[in-house]
Order: sequence, then C-alpha cells, then structure tokens
Amino acid sequence: MITTLKFMLIGFLLGLALPAEAQVRIKDIVTVEGVRSNQLVGYGLVVGLNGTGDSLRNAPFTQRAIEGMLERLGIGNLTEDQMRTANTAAVMVTASLPPFARAGSTIDVVVSSLGDASSLRGGTLIVTSLSAADGEIYAVAQGPIAVAGYAAQGLNASIVEGVPTGARIENGAIVEREVEFDFRELNRILLALRNPDFVTARRVEEAINNAFGMRVATALDPRTIAIEESGKTSILDMIADIETLVVEPDQVAKVVIDARSGTIVIGANVRIDRVAVSQGGLTVSVRDDFNVSQPESLSIGGTTVVVPESSIEVTKRDAKFAVIDGSVSLQRLVDGLNAIGVGATETISILQAIKAAGALHADLEII
Repeated sequence: MITTLKFMLIGFLLGLALPAEAQVRIKDIVTVEGVRSNQLVGYGLVVGLNGTGDSLRNAPFTQRAIEGMLERLGIGNLTEDQMRTANTAAVMVTASLPPFARAGSTIDVVVSSLGDASSLRGGTLIVTSLSAADGEIYAVAQGPIAVAGYAAQGLNASIVEGVPTGARIENGAIVEREVEFDFRELNRILLALRNPDFVTARRVEEAINNAFGMRVATALDPRTIAIEESGKTSILDMIADIETLVVEPDQVAKVVIDARSGTIVIGANVRIDRVAVSQGGLTVSVRDDFNVSQPESLSIGGTTVVVPESSIEVTKRDAKFAVIDGSVSLQRLVDGLNAIGVGATETISILQAIKAAGALHADLEII
C-alpha cells in the first residue's frame, strides 16, 4: 500500500498580495478580565435505550446509580435479578457556562458514556445537576439526546458510524445560579492579549491613550494592559469604546508542522539565510495479490486454496539540488521547495535541517 501525504503550505495572511500587517479590532485580539466561561460537570443516567445500555455486571456504578434514583422515587428493596436491565447507561455530562448567563437561560450540554454502552441513540437524560470547580450547582440538565453516529451488529458482522456513545442536547440545561460579577464596582480592568507580544501590547496601549486623549492604559507585560477609569465615562462604556479601536498586531515568525497529517503552516514573517538544499531517496512499494488455486473437475483429494503473491518495486529518485537565496520571503520559500519537487515528509525534514543549520529565522513548532 502506498500512502500519499498531502502537502499544504498556507500563508497566515491569506494571500501574498495583502499588506504584511492587517488592522484588527482590539476586541478580536484581547480578552477582558472576568469575562470568561466556566466549565460544569455532572454524573447522570440515560434511560430508554434499545438494549444498548451498560451491562450492570461490567458497570457496577451504573447499578448503584439506578438503585439510588429508584430509592429517591420511592422504589426500593429490589434484588439483583430485578435490577437486570440493558436500557440504561451511566454518562458524564459537561457544559460551558458562558459569562453573564442569567438564571433561567439555557445552555447546551455534551453527554458521554461512562460504561460499556454501545450506543446512546434514542435515550433520554434524566435530571442531572451540573457543578463547577467550587462544588456549587449552577445548572440542571435533562432531555432527549441527539446522537450523530450509529452502531449495528449481527452474528457475523458489525458496523459503526461516527461515535454513538457521545451526544449533545441543544439547550439541554437550565441555569440555576449566576456567577456574580459587576463591572460597575471596578475602577480598573485588565486586558489580556491572546497572543502575547511586546510590540502589540505597546500598540494597544498607544491606541487607547490616543483615543481617550489621556493616559488611561498601561502595558504591564507582553500580555496584559491595565485600563484605569477615566472619571468621564463608566468602565462599561470604556470597554465598549476600546473594543472598536483598531491596531496592527505584530507576530513572531513561526513555522508550525503537523507531522501526522503532513500540514505545514508558514507565517509571512519567516526568513531564511542563503542555503543549498539537496533531497533524494527511495520509494519502496509492496503489493499483495491473492489468487485462488482449485483442482480440476472430477479430481479426487484436491482442495481449493488461496495463494498469496507479493510484488516489490523499488524506485530510486535522483537527488535534486536547489539554492535558495538569503532573506527569503514566503513566496520564494514556496517556489524553492516546489522546485525540488518534495512532498510533505521531505519538506518537514528539510525545514528541520535548515533550522538545525541556523538558517531558519523562526520558531519551528511540531504538533
């Protein structure tokens, strides 16, 4: 089998004809202190499954949860034989509580099987409390679940499409408790850059101070900009005005490589010194074919057998030599690599070698 790796070389700035820098709104590159989501989690049961739930023998925690639920409903003292069911599954329920969510509003939840259930399709999540890291209950989830995948099994074959043991419930939880946060009580806020950078922090500081005509912003470090209340407007109004301002963010030259998929992303600021690159190698292809050998008609004692036949092909590719001039831009780098005719795997090796030689002036990140 020959595996073909895809080679993708993408400029961060979506086109070489665009300027090296683009103006963006401050709201798109910063987060405001206190304005964040909170993660919720809970343990619950999904009922109404068509025989695809947990086997209680292999998932004793499911049996304990069923017993506890029935006792709360006034049904108790059941024997193990009476508890045998395959229509229930233990699940973990997770959700993200958005900032400023008010009591009574709804949020989406994700339901994931905890035991050995084969599918959650057709099930209903029963009342499940969702708690945050402080142990307090902030939402309660319940409702029919929507499963994108499915699973089917017969005596000699089975098929699984997607992940049938994970599901979502749109607007499946009701917010019961609010996260207390009042901007009106603040006389100072902090803005945090999503991508820390000294130059960008200074540009944000200057843009804010110029807009207000006074020094209200101070860059504390490459990530954080402090905003002091001006006295003329409230903090809420200041944030609204600041978010609409535009700046030109700076960025560190970086090359990001995903070795598993063969994806390579090269930032527009990447530069390399003058370097010569030679690349060549062997391609080995192994192919297996199967032929059926059967005896002639009316023969005695003959049997039909499957005979495997393997063929191996070795292709040698001559090494190509290319010289890439110094101070190479993204376009020149792409042209140089294409001139050698390399694929994704070879390109990754070449970039690593150029970095090791000290000719690549960028961070090389492999994910």
